[in-house]
Amino acid sequence: MAQITLIEAVTQALAWEMKHDSSVLVLGEDVGVNGGVFRATQGLLQQFGEGRVLDTPLDETTIAGLTVGLAAQGMKPVAEAQFEGFIYAMLEQIICHAARLRNRTRGRMSVPAVFRAPWGGGIRAPEHHSEANEALFTNVPGLRVVLPSSPARAYGLLLAAIRDPDPVIFFEPKRIYRQYKEEVPDDGEALPLDVCFVLRDGSDVTLVTWGAQVKETLEAAEALAADGISAEVIDVATLKPLDFDTIAESVAKTGRCVIVHEAPRTAGFGAEIAARLAEHSMYDLLAPVERVTGYDTHIPLFRLEMKYLPGVDKIVAAAKRTLAAS
Repeated sequence: MAQITLIEAVTQALAWEMKHDSSVLVLGEDVGVNGGVFRATQGLLQQFGEGRVLDTPLDETTIAGLTVGLAAQGMKPVAEAQFEGFIYAMLEQIICHAARLRNRTRGRMSVPAVFRAPWGGGIRAPEHHSEANEALFTNVPGLRVVLPSSPARAYGLLLAAIRDPDPVIFFEPKRIYRQYKEEVPDDGEALPLDVCFVLRDGSDVTLVTWGAQVKETLEAAEALAADGISAEVIDVATLKPLDFDTIAESVAKTGRCVIVHEAPRTAGFGAEIAARLAEHSMYDLLAPVERVTGYDTHIPLFRLEMKYLPGVDKIVAAAKRTLAAS
């Protein structure tokens, strides 16, 4: 079994679905001849042809509108925004049409489409190329929001997203596109959507995160273990709809929770998780919920970029504060 990177897992999942489902196609800027800005679609044009791998104009609004139209008429388009910050031009089509068509037609029509976008900071890119605005989309009824954190989860969750009968926002943490490899069987087996993944068992504190921050959070759990603190690590993976039960069960066991994300702090998705813990898990908590997040600023240029992103030291300090508070 080959070891592959996260970006290779995305390509592998796209190729599997296109091979086994003739209604699946990909579209976006440079996805064909160039294979995508990060090479996520490399080789697909040669394998499936121009009829199913569509190089579009430099026009995200048109890409989104074409995606909605194709999906409404029985195709399963996978549209790429070259960077998450470029997806803003797609919002009118995504929010007003893709997310609403099932409700608007009372179930007679749907939009089985995936909107892919490289997400997050950490690659020394300018601000619009380093956005982490997943919380925008979790507020929209009718959308699923998925954010994988490893090659295996990228492969399995993308398969599930393409097969979903409704629109899915699929953010890919580009900082870890090629950071490490793992074995991923190319067997077409999807992973479940709407499920959190418990990556490490623990008894003292629950660490909740998603995307590229999973790596630092696991490293923080290792550092805490060296100090005799047992941390449970949860990868949310599907932010909307949220599998809150898994988080609540963990907090009932540990009594403490630290939420980690690189998006700005105010109204970040961590605030939603914290609010639900306050509503449903108050009597399980032995200390206030901590959040380790980005700042309420635009992500800075590369000299300060890693200071903006949550690091291992910040996560460890927050976990220790929850233990000190109780």
